This record gives sequence, C-alpha cells and structure tokens, in this order.
Amino acid sequence: MKNILVIGAGRSASSLIKYLLEHSTAENWSVTVGDVSLELVKQKTNNHPNARAIVFDITNDQQREDEIKRADMVISMLPATMHMNVARDCVRFKKHLATASYVSKEMGELDAEAKAAGIILMNETGLDPGIDHASAMKVIDDIHEQGGELTSFKSFCGGLVAPESNDNPWGYKFSWNPRNVVLAGQGTAQYIEHGEYKYLPYNRLFTQIDTIEVEGHGKFDAYANRDSLSYRKLYNISGIPTMLRGTLRMPGYCKAWNVFVKLGLTDDTYKIEASESMTYRWLLEAYLPAGKSTTKQKLVAFMGNEMDAEALSKIEWLGVFEDRKIRLANATPAQILQDLLEEKWKLQPHDKDMIVMQHLFEYTTKDKKTQKLTSSLVVKGEDQVYTAMAKTVGLPLAIASKMILQGKIKARGVVIPTTKEIYEPLLAELETFGIVFEEKRAN
Repeated sequence: MKNILVIGAGRSASSLIKYLLEHSTAENWSVTVGDVSLELVKQKTNNHPNARAIVFDITNDQQREDEIKRADMVISMLPATMHMNVARDCVRFKKHLATASYVSKEMGELDAEAKAAGIILMNETGLDPGIDHASAMKVIDDIHEQGGELTSFKSFCGGLVAPESNDNPWGYKFSWNPRNVVLAGQGTAQYIEHGEYKYLPYNRLFTQIDTIEVEGHGKFDAYANRDSLSYRKLYNISGIPTMLRGTLRMPGYCKAWNVFVKLGLTDDTYKIEASESMTYRWLLEAYLPAGKSTTKQKLVAFMGNEMDAEALSKIEWLGVFEDRKIRLANATPAQILQDLLEEKWKLQPHDKDMIVMQHLFEYTTKDKKTQKLTSSLVVKGEDQVYTAMAKTVGLPLAIASKMILQGKIKARGVVIPTTKEIYEPLLAELETFGIVFEEKRAN
C-alpha cells in the first residue's frame, strides 16, 4: 500500500482530496489529510475508509517529520511561504512532493539534492501556474515540430464568478486565498513586447490594462502578472519578441481596484494602531488630504481622472464611506481591506465560480506564412465547495501525484509540467473532467 500525505484542506483542496479517495481502492492508497482544523478535514474526507483525518501543525517539527517519513507522496496545499520545511524533509527522507506554487529561489536550490535522493519536487502543477504551462507547451512543441517559429505568446487567466452568480458590481467573489487577491501584483511586472523589455511597477499596474475577449463569454480586463521573462527559457522560446502573462478580471474591476492601490490600502508592511476604534470612513480620511468637503468628494478629487462614476459606485458598494467600526485590532491596511472584502465578496453556498484562461499565439510556419492561434478554457464550478478553482488547482496535482506513484514520470529534481511525459497524459485526463481548451486559428 502507498501512503499519500495531503497537508492543508482549504478552499482549493476539495477536488484533490475527492480524486485521491475515489482512486484509493483501485490504486491501493492510504490517504492522510492534515489541517489545523480537524472539522474541515472530516468534511473533506467524509469518513472514507481509506482516509485518515488528523490535526496537523506545520510548525511541530516532530509531527511533520513523522508524517512525512510514513508517506510515499506528499502533497502540500500550504501557502507558498510555508513549503520549504516540508520540501527539505522530503529530500532528507527521500519522499516525492507536489505543490501548486511557483518555484521559489529556495525550492530551486534543492534541485541537485532532490536528484541525488531520487525524488521529484513537482511544483507549479495547479491552474496558473500549472494547466497554463501544460496547455501552452503542447501548442509550442507542436509549432516547433512542424518547423514553425513563435513570434508572440500571451497568456491570461482569471478566477472569476460565473455570470449566473454575478450579483455584485465588482463581478468578483473569493474562490481562493483572499490574501493573495488583496496583495496581487505587488512588485514589478516584467515582460517583453516587440523586442523591447517592459517593466510595470505596482503603482501603475492596474492603470495599464489590456482587453481580452473570449468567444461566448465576453470581454475582460487583463493586467500583467509577475515575471513573464523567466518563462522564455522554460518554454524553449528564448528569442521570442513578445511574451506576456497576465491576470483576468471583469471589466471595470482594475480601475476601481487602483483606488485602493493609490490610497495605500493594500499595504501589508505596517500596522494601524487601535484600528478597531476606527470606522471605515475614518480610515479613508486618514489616507486623504485634509479639507472641508465630504470623504467621497475628497476621494474623487484625490483620484482625479483615474476615477469615474462606475469605479466610484464599486467603492461605495463596499461601504467604505460608512461610519461602521473596523473589526480587526492593530491590523495592517491590507488586513482591514481583506476582512471587509471577505464579507462582501463571499461565495455563497449555491454560487458558482468560473475559471477563464486564454493563450494567444502568433507564429510563422515552415513556409513563412503568418498564423494566429487562440486557445481558450472556461470552467464553471459546481457549488461553494467543489469550485472551478478547486477543480483546476486540485485535479492537476492529484493526477500528477498518481503518475509519480505509478512510476510514469521519470524526471527527478525540481520539475514543472512543461515536458511531454508530464503534460500529455495530464491534459488527456483533465479532458475527462471537462477541462478542455477550444482552439481557433486565423491567418
């Protein structure tokens, strides 16, 4: 019997755990799921005979080491900043690891040790990063094999709310870690366009957006995401003139979100003393220039041309102009904003979320003809638990873990799903779950 350890039973783990348990008898697996909340683990495992539900404290070195020692495969659903102790233990005890997180510098440095230990540290195997890599590489490899040359690659992805559940002016509800949404884009986005390097700092990120259209689903705001440049080498397109990875939101979202960025309310680097004694209106006043006009008038004047009626209505809908007490004590501005948004952007029990991903390829064929290819994916969730986000993050991890345990992935060290031995079977099985890309070509 093979033992699988899943660390974390949060929002994105539902479909992962369901898949592992559904395959556990046929594959002869025992699945241990650990989380700080035993109640949450029990909900997700639902008394399955092959499941073991435990309270898990990632900071308890003895427990972490003991559980990893008894596992053959470890799947970490922890926040990215908490993977490293798990990864080091996996290398030490020669256990395979899979995560959906970006490869950090520290994780990358474990590559040689992991290879020496004969294990795989599989990262970036969720939605974005994950499905985006696999689906992009399938097309890129095909273009190269036919003698073509890629001249432009743009990739966009967004975790959104399905139209039938879209009942707020932002067109957004939380289907994954709210903290990541509030802190999204901090740092400087880097990409290349027509052979020129572009750097987009956070204070301008939400003002320089593209409009992306997905057939049958309308238009979306798109803003640049992190570092697009490093993926040129990983995708074997080092000389490409244009490459951009971006995030999708509903139209108008970025302009309204930029208000919080410009005010400084997404800052998580300092705490506001006695924040629990403030109201949301007082908080806004604290970030606005002094004056005798109303808070709303001050905000409009402060934003100038960067504010319009639609953005203002989104801000007002959140209740930030109201004299309502802030609930968090001594909190950072980002924590205060997140607490409010978790209330306002809550995914209700019967709400459905929606994943939208689109790749835009431009290339020249072997006979020097110019071609365009658009590859689009739209996935809707079932409900608040089995969301599209949980499905598209959890299933790739579960499938990849199964392939590792079956000995079908020969790669070792720090790996992401950009090679055929991983992406071909991964995408094939994802299609059986309705995760299918629609391709459209044009000259």
